[in-house]
Amino acid sequence: MLLIQCPYCDDALPELEFAYAGEAHIDRPQDPSALSDEEWRDFLFIRSNVKGVHAERWRHINGCGRFFNALRDTVSDRFVTSYKAGEPRPDTSGKEPAQ
Repeated sequence: MLLIQCPYCDDALPELEFAYAGEAHIDRPQDPSALSDEEWRDFLFIRSNVKGVHAERWRHINGCGRFFNALRDTVSDRFVTSYKAGEPRPDTSGKEPAQ
């Protein structure tokens, strides 16, 4: 079972308390109507899908209900850190994933 730290509640809780909400730090186009169908498709569906530390959005559905971001290592499936929505991605160079 994964434990996820909610940065608002400051609790590490089982993953069942949370809902995955996609890749973090994706900027919405200023004028979606100006995009071609291919560009709009890419915005909606094409993601980086990295091997290693990946920035994700999560929602604490059974708690405060707020969205937040987390860095998760996709190889080990362990969370490195979590941080409030709107904050920049933290520098985690040299930091080991949480156990």
